[in-house]
Amino acid sequence: MFARFIDLNCKRHYTMSGPITIKDIARALNTSVSTVSRALKDSPSISLDVRKRIKEYALMHNYQPNTAAANLRTRRSKIIGVILPEFVHFFFSSVLSGIEEVARKRGYSIMLARSDDKYQNEVDSVNSFLENRVCGVIASLAKETQLFDHYQKLLDNHIPVVFFDRICTEIQTERVVVDDYAGSYAAVEYLIKTGCKRIFLYNSPLNLEISKNRRNGYLDAMKKNHIPVDNEMMRICDSREDALAITPEILKMDNRPDAFFAVNDETAAGILTACKEANIKVPDEISICGFTNGAVAISTDPKLTTVEQKGVEVGECAIKILLDKLEGDPNMPRKNRIVRTCLVVRGTTKKL
Repeated sequence: MFARFIDLNCKRHYTMSGPITIKDIARALNTSVSTVSRALKDSPSISLDVRKRIKEYALMHNYQPNTAAANLRTRRSKIIGVILPEFVHFFFSSVLSGIEEVARKRGYSIMLARSDDKYQNEVDSVNSFLENRVCGVIASLAKETQLFDHYQKLLDNHIPVVFFDRICTEIQTERVVVDDYAGSYAAVEYLIKTGCKRIFLYNSPLNLEISKNRRNGYLDAMKKNHIPVDNEMMRICDSREDALAITPEILKMDNRPDAFFAVNDETAAGILTACKEANIKVPDEISICGFTNGAVAISTDPKLTTVEQKGVEVGECAIKILLDKLEGDPNMPRKNRIVRTCLVVRGTTKKL
């Protein structure tokens, strides 16, 4: 059997033996395999004109889907595995909302797992995903995770992985992150502009990329403004409980901070409580800035100045990248997205 190919744009002709394939259509129409695949599935991401042109060409040349390949793909259910460090955190729940909304509209279900920031829980979740033949995985790393063989196992089984927020740089996958560096830099520079000089950083463990980026933003803002930083000004503290435990002693220092920049709003809220218990006025004596802009930020008194992470947008970006990978060419170039942050000024910092 012979199939004749005509490029509708430049009128080139191709002849080959065997049934026409998606790759043949893509070559004939001078477009990508992923565009052809999505057009044949009537994806709204492809314009109506392009879909019509591809479908007409496929019909004209008696294109038939490769049912053997399709059956091989559908051995996995249309289930996407999602691993979150925790469920109740505003940012992670917002990301999940973005993922779920897009997945539902595109006909996919979610299999949700919580690592509780434990490496072994993460490994167990990945093994469960493999057993349930998920078609793809979206994940944010646990704080404990420093080995990544379990994620490599997914890739070795042709299951694409998209990391968000706490990403893995050790293996080659798609990633979606907020601009942690720029958000941190903007927050610290704002504190400096309002008169703060001795700004303490409460951060997460430095094995996480977000922690490195936020620390670098902090350090660069301090350096630009010629403010010295010593090690005692940078602490590993990323929860309300930890902030309540370590802040009282810091507030007793002779050269105590005049501001805190915290890795998340929960930590910032803990700092605020510690300041109130020490009868220190916020923001008159000490300014506080968090990072998230969730429910915690507007439930404190005064309300928290914070960096907005835009979790829903992060989730939407992650699921769209994954579905493009699943529904298009699996060998398509990797897509990475950076979601911009913005500083939301409220009552825990002075006004400019």
